[in-house]
Amino acid sequence: MNDTPTQDRPDQTRRDTKPLAAVPPPLPPIRSAQDWRDAIVAKLIYGVGKNVFTASERDWFVALAFALRDRVVERWIASTNAIYERGHKRVYYLSLEFLIGRLLFDTLTNLGMVDITRAALADLGVDLDRVRETEPDAALGNGGLGRLAACFMESMATLAIPGYGYGIRYDNGLFRQAIHEGRQHEFPEDWLSVGNPWEFERPEIAYDIAFGGRVEAVRDDEGEISHVWHPGEVVRAVAYDTPVVGWRGRHVNSLRLWSARAVDPLQLDTFNLGDYVGALAQDVRAQSISRVLYPSDATPAGQELRLRQEYFFASATLQDMLRRHLRHYGDLRILPEKVAIQLNDTHPSIAIPELIRLLVDVHGLLWDEAWEIAQGTFSYTNHTLLPEALEAWPVPLMERLLPRHMQIIYLLNAEHLERARAREDVTDGSLATLSLIDESHGRRVRMGTLAFIGSHRVNGVSALHTELMRGTVFRELHGMFPDRIANVTNGITFRRWLFEANPGLMRLLVEALGEQVCDDPAELAGLRDLAQDAGFRGRFAACRRDNKVRLARWVRDHLRVKLDPDALFDVHIKRIHEYKRQLLNILETIALYDAIRARPTAHFVPRVKIFAGKAAASYHQAKLIIKLINDVARAINSDPTVRGLLKVVFLPNFNVSLAEMIIPAADLSEQISTAGMEASGTGNMKFALNGAPIIGTLDGANVEIRDHVGADNMFIFGLTAEEVAARKAEGWRPAEAIAASPALGEVIDAIESGVFSPGDAARFHPIARELRGEDRFLVTADFDSYAQAQRAVDRLWLDQEAWWRMSINNTAGMAYFSSDRAIADYARDIWRTTSLETT
Repeated sequence: MNDTPTQDRPDQTRRDTKPLAAVPPPLPPIRSAQDWRDAIVAKLIYGVGKNVFTASERDWFVALAFALRDRVVERWIASTNAIYERGHKRVYYLSLEFLIGRLLFDTLTNLGMVDITRAALADLGVDLDRVRETEPDAALGNGGLGRLAACFMESMATLAIPGYGYGIRYDNGLFRQAIHEGRQHEFPEDWLSVGNPWEFERPEIAYDIAFGGRVEAVRDDEGEISHVWHPGEVVRAVAYDTPVVGWRGRHVNSLRLWSARAVDPLQLDTFNLGDYVGALAQDVRAQSISRVLYPSDATPAGQELRLRQEYFFASATLQDMLRRHLRHYGDLRILPEKVAIQLNDTHPSIAIPELIRLLVDVHGLLWDEAWEIAQGTFSYTNHTLLPEALEAWPVPLMERLLPRHMQIIYLLNAEHLERARAREDVTDGSLATLSLIDESHGRRVRMGTLAFIGSHRVNGVSALHTELMRGTVFRELHGMFPDRIANVTNGITFRRWLFEANPGLMRLLVEALGEQVCDDPAELAGLRDLAQDAGFRGRFAACRRDNKVRLARWVRDHLRVKLDPDALFDVHIKRIHEYKRQLLNILETIALYDAIRARPTAHFVPRVKIFAGKAAASYHQAKLIIKLINDVARAINSDPTVRGLLKVVFLPNFNVSLAEMIIPAADLSEQISTAGMEASGTGNMKFALNGAPIIGTLDGANVEIRDHVGADNMFIFGLTAEEVAARKAEGWRPAEAIAASPALGEVIDAIESGVFSPGDAARFHPIARELRGEDRFLVTADFDSYAQAQRAVDRLWLDQEAWWRMSINNTAGMAYFSSDRAIADYARDIWRTTSLETT
């Protein structure tokens, strides 16, 4: 199967009477707003089928997207041709999530076309900002993992590193969150219901993906045994391509997403028998693979579907990669020289035995050759220190669904443990820990261990996380492979999280530091001197207030809650999880509420507590925390004795677009995870870049942010990772922490007795039981320290000159946390490739 020229160059063996053009004929140049207006109108008429009098804002969005896409395709083809001409090593980034958000302003910004587009549409009486709002967020991710993948794809394009993103084209993606009576409800996020003008369907790029069946050992004439997989089911993966535009539009990479289809969508004989529903059963079963991101794995059927998803996209990707490599180079033995495959977390790690299967069973390589090629090609990014978050699949499920892969895993494990036994320091206990098969929980395949041994490099995503990896979850593996673990601290794309999200601040930075700040984040360091300038501080603060007014207007319109833009906006937005400790935040909020009512004549800093995030559909404790936040919000916001000094809001259906509105409006950034449990975090970087100081633990990338912005420009509290480990090792007793903190004891009593759940006093008993019992995430241990840090925030807020110096110094210190730097580190230390612009 051949890709179209926008993805791969045509087969060079083709012989036509006319040579195929290396580049497309150029489009008419855009010299003025009128030129661009005419191009957009032409797309409206001929691409959308509307005229300027009947077009809706959605029609204008589609027309503008088509017109932009035409300009992008030219650069896309040129970038692809350059990769082929130079024989450059390619990076394949495999991720179950790509939280790309809206693409209109991303594309306009990177092409430098925001102003000319605004002018062109204004000539037609169309408001670009209203058009922008009609684009749905691509529902292809959950949180930091997927947003990191999107940032990395943009930075690879910016740095002209030949990169291909590979994932799943979810029809519905992660659920749409609605809050009814304070509870989270999940609904399908139908982001594709009105089409996606950015993507190109590639029906000719399709691969068969096998499941189930049996494996037959076949002996040839020379006595050699080969293995033939006879699958019980075959599903087809069809490609959809989206161009990813780098800064200034100099290079364009590809994001290829796979959609699942049945090989035979309609069983005609069944249909003709009158079973019209049954005739579509195979297609429905196949399409379920790409229907929803993270189907609940609380049931055996849910576990199977998630494993099917992971294998589906890994197999399609590897078949696509091998086809491309063989067509261009013809020799699979040089694969590690020309290809780097990055596994973004454990989700794609089934790709390791799949590559071995393809090399051995399909392409006839020897086992040792295939294993060496796989290790030389794969690298793995770990994103968690929580053992329960490292995927482990039941062996019976693997044997039934992927029987050949289970054979390969058994053989890999035997060789791996044989190498381990040769070590002098190995014990039976360490062998059990090193094994790919966990025998202690009903026999499960450890996918994190598989990813580790099958990769030549394994990286953490912050300095602290990487060091903890070496000493905790991968301690024994690190002992066997002491040079394998490396660190690449995460980063964010400044184009999205500053240029687009906070244009007012960006204009101020350009005025103060010069146009070069758009290309070189190191220029931000110049803000340190400007932090001493009262005039600059005032303009910086004015930008923040404008953003707060905008957010307050959104909250008023959507939640009917009035916020004071002159209050301190204290923001906690991220996935709802116990280790991220939204619970700690709301407990302290209740304590503050009690203090305001108890001391009505005291001076309190007006504060708005803003929460947003989704809890996994089957994560009942996290969903109960959402309910608690909303019940507390209802009580506080309706209590006249608070006098507007405290407001609490939970913003529903958190996504990239909502984050782009919240982050520039934040005065304080909550990064309060239990120390040693957050791998890195990227929300902390986005907030600090926009000038919001962190209140947080020394966890994840908070440690490195402290090193770059200065400890005196943050509010650090709580136990360190070492202290957390020691507290747990000596026998953690939350009852002692509660007894030592009268304020905490009163708060827990209040939620336990039904103060915030009238009519249902037992509603929050599970939360109270966890706090009084195990308290796995040491909420009670850090409560007093957190409350003290919040009072330090209040004191500094009252000194506005000092506050805005701190805020500006946060932005000034963030250059290191650009995803461009992170990708440059990956290219140099992990992938061993270079930019096309340097060759």
